[in-house]
Amino acid sequence: MYDVIIIGAGPAGLTAGIYSGRFRLKTLILEKMMPGGQIILSGTIENFPGFPGGIGTGELMERFKKQVDELGVAIETAEVREISFDRSLAAAVYRLVTDDGIYEAKSIVIASGAQAKRLGLEKEAAFTGRGVSYCATCDGPLYKGKEVVVVGGGDKAVEEALFLTRYCRKVFLVHRRQQLRASKILIEHAQANPKIQFILESVVEGLVGDALIKAVKIRNLNTNAVSEVPCSGIFIFVGIIPNTDFIKNYLQVDALGFIITQPEMQTSQPGIFACGDCRSKSLYQVINACGDAAVAANAAHKYLMEQRS
Repeated sequence: MYDVIIIGAGPAGLTAGIYSGRFRLKTLILEKMMPGGQIILSGTIENFPGFPGGIGTGELMERFKKQVDELGVAIETAEVREISFDRSLAAAVYRLVTDDGIYEAKSIVIASGAQAKRLGLEKEAAFTGRGVSYCATCDGPLYKGKEVVVVGGGDKAVEEALFLTRYCRKVFLVHRRQQLRASKILIEHAQANPKIQFILESVVEGLVGDALIKAVKIRNLNTNAVSEVPCSGIFIFVGIIPNTDFIKNYLQVDALGFIITQPEMQTSQPGIFACGDCRSKSLYQVINACGDAAVAANAAHKYLMEQRS
């Protein structure tokens, strides 16, 4: 029996673990893959306070984990499939069902994060790993000296386009609007980079190739003209989908599946809190994922104190 179980070991989950550990709550973090979360797929993070010039995401997450370890908070590998509430016991107890067994906790902090959104192209799944990628850090070196397409207009897309210029001869950045949504400093860097060519007010409509991608079909939204851009790969950064399938029928979520929370990160069920990229909010960044987590852990602590009184 745990005081609190944290689902996910990304920036939010690890931060919740740090705060929960400092409250001396009996805490367990469950992570289905490895500590670090989706941010590990980016090589560096330049806007995390305290690190002028940026810091490698792997190094930053290792620092987070070290703090968790120092507080004696355990991390176990398990994927939560379902959460249920045991009403037969005198005290409120939640049961977390995983492939490796059942865990019990008096409170839960959900920090399950999100995953990259797909474009939904006909051959997208078939070409994943053979020209379609959602991680420039992972696959960028495979395209040394080649031409690639990046889809998206936010910070993530521009950051990854800049990263790809380290290896690629040319990077075509495709965005459906006339203006990019990324921060101005990133846009300035991209505009100053001769390897990046912008294709704005356009969308990708198809992938061309047999065993590997040879080109992408792009449609201009103003003229409806369709053209083919020869390339060896396409990197897609068009948003995220929350990892919340395991609670969609239990907690209140918005139309996109993000968990709806109150100011104290309280969900629609008492004793269950959510933080980070899995919850509905306006900004998805490491810095506010950590802020969410601090609030969630504090709220869980107050909830447990109230249950004991």
